[in-house]
Amino acid sequence: MTVFRDKGRIQKVWNQAIQYFRHDRSQQLDGKTQQQSASDQANKPFWRKKPVQLAGGALVLLTVAGFSGIQYVQANTVEFYNVYMNGTAVGTVSDPQEVEQLVLLETEEVQQANPGINMVLDTGTITYEPDHAFKGTPETAGTLDKLEGLFTSHAVGVEVKVDGKVIGIVKDQQTADEVLLRVQSKFAPKLAAAKKEAKEVKSLSFNAKDAKPPALDSKAASKQPGREVTEVEFIEAVMMESIDTDPEQIMEAEAIYKMLVQGSIQPTKYTVQAGDCVGCIAQKFDISPEVIYKNNAWIKDDKITIGDVLDLTVLQPELTVKTTENLVEVETIEPPVEIKKNASMRVGESKTIANGTAGSKRMTYRIVKQNGYVVSEELLTKEVIKEATPKIVERGTKVVLGEGSGRFAMPVSGSRMTSKFGKRWGRMHNGIDLTGNKSILASDTGKVEFVGTKPGLGKTVIINHKNGYKTVYGHLSSYNTKVGDIVEKGEKIAIMGSTGNSTGVHLHFEVHKDGVLQNPLKYL
Repeated sequence: MTVFRDKGRIQKVWNQAIQYFRHDRSQQLDGKTQQQSASDQANKPFWRKKPVQLAGGALVLLTVAGFSGIQYVQANTVEFYNVYMNGTAVGTVSDPQEVEQLVLLETEEVQQANPGINMVLDTGTITYEPDHAFKGTPETAGTLDKLEGLFTSHAVGVEVKVDGKVIGIVKDQQTADEVLLRVQSKFAPKLAAAKKEAKEVKSLSFNAKDAKPPALDSKAASKQPGREVTEVEFIEAVMMESIDTDPEQIMEAEAIYKMLVQGSIQPTKYTVQAGDCVGCIAQKFDISPEVIYKNNAWIKDDKITIGDVLDLTVLQPELTVKTTENLVEVETIEPPVEIKKNASMRVGESKTIANGTAGSKRMTYRIVKQNGYVVSEELLTKEVIKEATPKIVERGTKVVLGEGSGRFAMPVSGSRMTSKFGKRWGRMHNGIDLTGNKSILASDTGKVEFVGTKPGLGKTVIINHKNGYKTVYGHLSSYNTKVGDIVEKGEKIAIMGSTGNSTGVHLHFEVHKDGVLQNPLKYL
């Protein structure tokens, strides 16, 4: 800033006073040559003596000039403000409001240049110090230009991490929540919609590995037949935090959604080795058997041979969505057959005395999936809705051995069902899988018609119950019977194993009626 200090007016008054004294002094010197009477000098009053008069006049002149100069300086003094940024002097302005207006304009300009993004203008710490100067001229324009050059800006976004890995940055928390809800809605649309409506995301920043999912209350579970998703959560830990970043790093919601659900594709080929089975390979590569069946449609009856090349390519999303489904099915209870023996009737002859009626029962399952693939099935409850009434048949007993009663018992003591009858992994599962006591028992009386190895089932026993029913026992480790043996209901016939296409030790159990595959749960 340029400052002028004008002292000329005061100097001029002073010079005039000096000239006056000098002129009077010369007159005194000239008067010494003249004779003055001593009485005249002695009789003059003090205040009329010329030296006193001259001094008083000079004092008056100086006082007047001083007051006049002060008023002139005050009238030409300019107030202004020194501007500092982070403690460093930048320049001067006439009013701090000019700097504040610059900040507002720059903020608006930065926001307009990056629409839809939360931008922050970095102005540092701006302070002001009041000041003044005679005829001062604040350098406002230059100071504002300098400040504008010192300002910077940045965007504020929300960084999304999955198990510590940075996936990307979105513009705000709402966008991040909506993307994660969209990922969940791919597998649980109703639950995700409910979360969105309630404006809450319950499992987004939650590591499912560190907590047990709440148990499904069988009493509260829906009794209507159908499938209902009761829980949805992420397997991985999802974290979100606000972060300062370059606006160029902010991603569109669609782009980060695709990264989360598509991830990367890892092409994988595998050559079947001795002892391999579909379930074993799936377990080895930590993938669902459904992936193997889907990628290798040529596999029939679970039969694979050494040297076969399997395509195990699977999409690897960044996020794994775990869903828990409540599946309710109503199964028919086939009428049990009561046989009344007639010793007078020959073997093979029969007569129906009373037709039975079918019953029904409600089966409730818990099915857990990861990204839509089934990883576990569990039977929760079994409730009889209507009891079946027996069909009474009279049959001849002459020379008939190994005929069943038509009432089947569980082939495993203390059993637990691990997989139900029906579609599984994109193909038909012909029976049910049971675990429990390792001794395998005949489900009903009958004659053993097969002991040996079957494709997919491994070591197998088949019993013909001589009444239209046959039962199949697969994945055995060893046998306790042979072809032709007559076995009684509950008699030990084998030991549970994991032969054939098996992912673990269990019994695969089937029921056939007149050559047609049946759901074993209708009879057990």
